[in-house]
Amino acid sequence: MIEKKNTSIEQKLETALLVGLITNSKEREKVDEYLDELAFLVSTAGGVPVGRFVQPLDYPNSRTYVGSGKLEEIEQHVKAADIDMVVFDDELGGSQIRNLEKVLECKILDRTNLILDIFAKRAQTAHAKVQVELAQYQYLLPRLTGMWTHLERQRGGIGLRGPGETEIETDRRIIRDKISLLKKKLIQIDKQKATQRKNRGQMIRVALVGYTNVGKSTIMNLLSKSAVFAENKLFATLDTTVRKVVVDNLPFLLSDTVGFIRKLPHGLVESFKSTLDEVRESDILIHVVDISHPGFEDQIKTVSQTLTEIGTGDKKVIMVFNKVDAYKWVEKSDDDLLPDSKENKTLVDLKNSWMAKDNHPSIFISAKTKENYHEFRKLLYENIKEVHAVRYPYNNFLY
Repeated sequence: MIEKKNTSIEQKLETALLVGLITNSKEREKVDEYLDELAFLVSTAGGVPVGRFVQPLDYPNSRTYVGSGKLEEIEQHVKAADIDMVVFDDELGGSQIRNLEKVLECKILDRTNLILDIFAKRAQTAHAKVQVELAQYQYLLPRLTGMWTHLERQRGGIGLRGPGETEIETDRRIIRDKISLLKKKLIQIDKQKATQRKNRGQMIRVALVGYTNVGKSTIMNLLSKSAVFAENKLFATLDTTVRKVVVDNLPFLLSDTVGFIRKLPHGLVESFKSTLDEVRESDILIHVVDISHPGFEDQIKTVSQTLTEIGTGDKKVIMVFNKVDAYKWVEKSDDDLLPDSKENKTLVDLKNSWMAKDNHPSIFISAKTKENYHEFRKLLYENIKEVHAVRYPYNNFLY
């Protein structure tokens, strides 16, 4: 018997340069944090971040995003190190992308395009695929210019008077038709999802919400003992997963939802409306926070803002500060007379601070090591029982 040799050639990973701006509204530390997140996005998409460029500017250059001197510096680095793509931290316009491609002669991506690419890679169900496709077309529509440069020299004259539509106009029309078709498909899917939600009977609905990569799916697996895909990457979850969970003797429905991220494009929120309906129709939200992340307070703000935007700001929220096992702090020396910084706060300090004393019930856990897990179940049980007693007053045999 002849053994087959594995002849699969490993795909070369694309190298990426990251570019960000320090503006009046963004400080250096903030920009570094944003670029760290952008580097994580590039890694998730399958690229390798190899360097970063930062420039202080009052506002982005309308032609090339960065100034001419910085662009020259980036160009030299791209050509010397044979870089495959340059990724910008903000959304770029069609003309900016075209100008940058002309100078740098490599692939130009912005944050939105990168997020869409990860979404397309992660989408599993037909529903998620339609949502991502719609968002991609909406992103592409205003950036079509320049894709058909071979038709720029169209002239009139004998034998050249056609139906009066250039190829770019034809393309725009095709994309608009495609967008309207996908929107119709989504309306149909929304109806199916609404029917599914109606058929779920008399059970309290709980949704896990939070920033991307904070451990929502790990908590879902812990509570429901199921095998939802969980990975230390951004946007590991795109499709909403619903499981029936029983805590002590109280059954409820738990949904795992797509994570939020800073600068999430509006079109993306729109196209993921039906996924977010799961959040809208839930009775209790479990807001999961990665306590080990240095910018977790900003992440809380981003999630709260997005929840308010989709109209769920008034729901009952349980704050779950996850990954306590990964939390690190810097011990202050005795002769340091400066006030405590963020890095000097111990876990006990955080528990005693405004987070623990917030209006929402909160708990500090580690889904990985199961630290404080039983207290979390107890807190969940009490809150669900409270809502259950109000919603279904005659169904009290459960407790």
